[in-house]
Amino acid sequence: MPVIVWMFLIFAGSSDALSAEHTSRFLVPFLRWLDPSLSFETIATIHFTLRKLGHFTEYFILAALLWRALRGTFNALSRRLISAVTFLIAAAFAASDEFHQAFVPSRTSTVHDVMIDCVGAICAVAFCALLSKAWEQKATARL
Repeated sequence: MPVIVWMFLIFAGSSDALSAEHTSRFLVPFLRWLDPSLSFETIATIHFTLRKLGHFTEYFILAALLWRALRGTFNALSRRLISAVTFLIAAAFAASDEFHQAFVPSRTSTVHDVMIDCVGAICAVAFCALLSKAWEQKATARL
């Protein structure tokens, strides 16, 4: 259920509500409040960077939730198979989300965003696999 809820939130975030135009309405005044001397270029760079970090983070979380769900449901499967399936599902969802954005007038659909999403997913998969391996080794050492 957490995976489905998170996917719904990602899909909802791909609507007009979280377009660059709308997020800049609260981010620009906040940045101006923090430092009134910031140039437009600096603000634009910060805005761009935060939006791309958002892509990375939302797919990191999605992959971690997917890993947890798959590992809990199919515990007998190998870490490699769970890793591959997790990544493939996250990557497919990233591609479908960008396809969806192609139909939202205030959004842009780019392959670069899919790549950022995939990097977030692969980092989460690596993190989960390493953590899982460490837990297994710790449990084996106790026996």
